[in-house]
Amino acid sequence: MMDIISNYKRWVEQVKEEDLLEELKSVEGKEEEINDRFYRELEFGTGGLRGVIGAGTYRMNVHTVAKATQGYSNYLKKVVAEPSVAIAYDSRIKSDVFARTAAGVFAANGIQVHIYKELMPTPALSYAVRALHCDGGIVVTASHNPAKYNGYKVYGADGCQITLEVAEAILHEIGGVDVFDDVVQMDFEEGCGQGKIHFIGEDVITGFIDAVSERALNPKEIDKDVSIVYTPLNGTGRMPVTRCLRENGYTRITIPAEQEMPDGNFTTCPYPNPEIREALEVGLKKAKEIGSDLLLATDPDCDRVGIAVRDGEDYKLISGNQMGILLFDYICKTYTDNGTMPKDPVVVTTIVSTKMIDKIAADYGVEVRRVLTGFKFIGEQIGFLEAAGEADRYVFGFEESYGYLSGSHVRDKDGVNGSLLICEMFAHYKAKGRSLVEVLNALYEKYGYFKEALQSITFEGASGAKKMTELMDSLRKNPPSEIAGFKVEDVKDYGAGVGDLPKSNVLEFNMENDVNVLVRPSGTEPKIKMYYLVKGDSEEAGDRITASLEAYFTEVCKG
Repeated sequence: MMDIISNYKRWVEQVKEEDLLEELKSVEGKEEEINDRFYRELEFGTGGLRGVIGAGTYRMNVHTVAKATQGYSNYLKKVVAEPSVAIAYDSRIKSDVFARTAAGVFAANGIQVHIYKELMPTPALSYAVRALHCDGGIVVTASHNPAKYNGYKVYGADGCQITLEVAEAILHEIGGVDVFDDVVQMDFEEGCGQGKIHFIGEDVITGFIDAVSERALNPKEIDKDVSIVYTPLNGTGRMPVTRCLRENGYTRITIPAEQEMPDGNFTTCPYPNPEIREALEVGLKKAKEIGSDLLLATDPDCDRVGIAVRDGEDYKLISGNQMGILLFDYICKTYTDNGTMPKDPVVVTTIVSTKMIDKIAADYGVEVRRVLTGFKFIGEQIGFLEAAGEADRYVFGFEESYGYLSGSHVRDKDGVNGSLLICEMFAHYKAKGRSLVEVLNALYEKYGYFKEALQSITFEGASGAKKMTELMDSLRKNPPSEIAGFKVEDVKDYGAGVGDLPKSNVLEFNMENDVNVLVRPSGTEPKIKMYYLVKGDSEEAGDRITASLEAYFTEVCKG
């Protein structure tokens, strides 16, 4: 505790920012409060940084951002003679401040900076890195986390989030940086004046929109005059999504006023995650009010999109797995009907995504590649295909957490691309008198009822991190022989290596009757996540099985 207190006192002496200094002084003498802010460094993982905004080493602030950026700068200068980076940021609290802080550190280190003038989606950053031939990039965002969080995703020259190896190398560099003594920095305006910081031009933004538009399939049986309610959840999607849809003929777009403009407080949506119904309530109210059949919602950095569609008198939320199935089947069917299916097509998804994709892929003759959780691994597969001169083989990539990508224009999930494809698919089936719910049910009738569920259990604070580690160790060393009444037939420990996949802290329990459970700690939040993949005779049967699994792991996590 003495080291923590010493570190706290040093921050009080060194910090100049009024808001940070005020927070530090407000916790004086409060050991638990100080401990929570200083008991560890904010972890730089494979996706970069993410944490609560505030003062201290275990918080997102200008100093932790600057330290991480200095480490990233040191890495880039070792591997590239004259490096350059691109920067984007979302609507979150202090995202613009953190982006400019990072730009000042890069510039002071002799690294050329290209930064968007206004907030832009994560996929637009991936596009800019490739379009401007940068050696890396960052986007300041905490994705779908609550308002108190912010974060910092790091990208490589290929437009993918950095690999495990690169993350380790950057982490090593960060470890050698003192947060106050070793960071070199210049004022943002000074960097602009010296020609070290450049604003990304409209040509790059237009190039991104055009690249998404090129992924439209535009089948003949389509009426684009459909009513669409769209909410950017006070994030970055408003401009690129509406612009892309309108340029592709979808002009009947209604945005709920209270969620239209950027707002890092997310006052109408405390948890801006399109996976949950609460985040869609404002949009659903508007859809009912105007009689629209389709609601779209993108998360704050617009790399994921969720939807709800009219189903009788109510609206049905389509899960990430269900949308992956619908889009994949639609893409394959359209390619097949048009005679444009590439030779040896490939779909890429993750180990925690629905197993129904294998059944559909077999019907269309598509190879399924499964990768670790994280869209960067899907982007990596696109890169492998491109390096082999086979980029055209890639037809679709998706993950259960509402991330979709149908082209190689970016190397990350793309909410703009997903929104355009969903609207097109919706309009296509609507012109045929079919709803997406009907199409989905027909696929279940053909391939069997697959049910997926995600359970997340939070472990807050210093003790929480320890409990998460102990839980994973216990499951690994003493795996259960039975889970919720289902006999465990096989256990895969991805931490020890499975196939060609990189090692990862994931456990997979394969049980009788096509019941599968994967357990992993989140890489961005203090949570243990359980993914339930089951096949039942009906929707009700699938619900019963997943409910029993949730009850079992709730007790395990309590213990």
